[in-house]
Amino acid sequence: MPLVNEDKNPQIPYQFPMPKEAAPEIVVPHAIPNDERIWVPQGEKVSFRPLCLNVSNGYWMNLLRVRKSGVLSRHRHPNPVHGYVIKGRWHYLEHDWVAEEGGYVYEPPGETHTLVVPDDVEEMITLFQVNGTMNYVDPYGKHLGYEDVFTKIDMCRKHYEEVGLGANYVDQFIR
Repeated sequence: MPLVNEDKNPQIPYQFPMPKEAAPEIVVPHAIPNDERIWVPQGEKVSFRPLCLNVSNGYWMNLLRVRKSGVLSRHRHPNPVHGYVIKGRWHYLEHDWVAEEGGYVYEPPGETHTLVVPDDVEEMITLFQVNGTMNYVDPYGKHLGYEDVFTKIDMCRKHYEEVGLGANYVDQFIR
């Protein structure tokens, strides 16, 4: 069924106020930033760039950047994760597919996997939406640690304070 647009004035913006309870939008002009300080270190040659840290719904959207090859982490998700590969490629030890530049990945709830960046990849950047937590585990499922939207915010505050942007720099991404 085709979409029928009966709007006689489609070029006129909406004329009423947005709901007062609605959080403001986030617009990030340069998702891949020119300022290296915006990348938050997460490990050796591993960093993330926050885009949206949603505390009311418990998810975060970020760019994950890896500038080394090898195993990054083994983790489990209790909720779905979505990813879009912007640069480079990666795979999971537990699967036979490769996430390549321009590719989309859906990770279902309950997935446990080990992220690997191949030896010939100098830099990998992937946009991830992580819902809930990432639970780090050993090969037999023993819990080793976790990340959630609140630990991500804490990492950002600490890093941004240390690099001179100020701890509150992260506030622009919190909803």
